[in-house]
Amino acid sequence: MSKKVTPYKESQLGKKEQVRQMFDTISKNYDGLNRVISFGIDLKWRKRMVNLLKKKAPKTILDIATGTGDLAIAMTKTGAEKIIGLDISPGMLEVGKEKILDKNLQNTIEMVVGDSEDLPFEDNSFDAITVGFGVRNFENLEKGLAEIYRVLKPGGTFMVLETSVPTKFPFKQGYRLYCNYILPTIGKIFSKDRSAYAYLSESASVFPHGEAFNNILAKIGFIGIENKPQTFGVASIYVATK
Repeated sequence: MSKKVTPYKESQLGKKEQVRQMFDTISKNYDGLNRVISFGIDLKWRKRMVNLLKKKAPKTILDIATGTGDLAIAMTKTGAEKIIGLDISPGMLEVGKEKILDKNLQNTIEMVVGDSEDLPFEDNSFDAITVGFGVRNFENLEKGLAEIYRVLKPGGTFMVLETSVPTKFPFKQGYRLYCNYILPTIGKIFSKDRSAYAYLSESASVFPHGEAFNNILAKIGFIGIENKPQTFGVASIYVATK
């Protein structure tokens, strides 16, 4: 990233601790607010990820920065036998556990508190690893990606869904307007944490998307890297192989 963005400008805590605090605070209304903010399009993006990964027929999946488990739950459609959802925020995971129980998926999905930059798994453990809107929250992006590479099996698939910045008129201008004014305003109205949604838009704006992120993945050691822009470029699905 060109600069380190944190949720709470006045806090003396590191980014990792601030991110945990932020997501614990907004966990109860995160899902509903997320649907409003994305106009529900994020559901389609996750479905596309599932369709892409289903072709690989993974038996084990690690979903990092799983939050309330939306992507982990969606990934059951791949036919995977075991899915682990890992997140730094216990508050988000508690919401996710309720959803998993409601859907009777507790035998397939396990929710684990953990640090994406210090994964509690052995080398070459998973057939596939996914991250949905989480890599920009890593305190040290390359360290987190290196950990993912370590626990992914050789030949395994790494898939990321992350926001990106459109480059073409008028989508570029519209995106900037939305992120700078509309998104923070929605957050202020509906969330008790006013800083959270300002952080989410700011962190998206400085994240190294597109070719820049492809280059970081290649530096870590990933091969067969593809970048699939979504919805006029406001998000991208990255697919890579170990």
